[in-house]
Amino acid sequence: MHELSIAQSLLEIVLEESRKHGMTKVRVIRLQVGELAAVVPDSLLFCFEMISENTAACGAIIEIETVPVVARCSQCQLLFQVENHVFVCPECQVPVMELVSGRDLSVMSVEGEREESDGAH
Repeated sequence: MHELSIAQSLLEIVLEESRKHGMTKVRVIRLQVGELAAVVPDSLLFCFEMISENTAACGAIIEIETVPVVARCSQCQLLFQVENHVFVCPECQVPVMELVSGRDLSVMSVEGEREESDGAH
C-alpha cells in the first residue's frame, strides 16, 4: 500500500511546516491530488490518522481536492481535460503525451494553532 509511504511523507512535511510557524496543533491540511496520482483517499486518510497519533497533527482534518488530468497537444497546442483516459486531442485527433496536470500530489496549506506568546522577544 503506497498510501502509507505517502502519509509518512505528508506527516514529515506537515510537522516541519508546523514547527517553522510555531504551531502546537495542526487543525486542517489541504491537499491537491491529481487523478493519475493513484492515491486512494480513504486509504491515505486511514494511514495518516494511524501514523500521526501523538504528534501535533493528530486529529487534523485532511481536505483533498482532486485535480483533473490536463494535456497539451503537441500539434495544435490545445490544452484540454482528458476524459476516460483518452489521450487524443479533441481538435486534431493527434495522440497526446504531454501532461500539464493530474499526476501531482501537493500540500496547499496547513492550518493550526500557534504557541501563545508571552510578550518576550
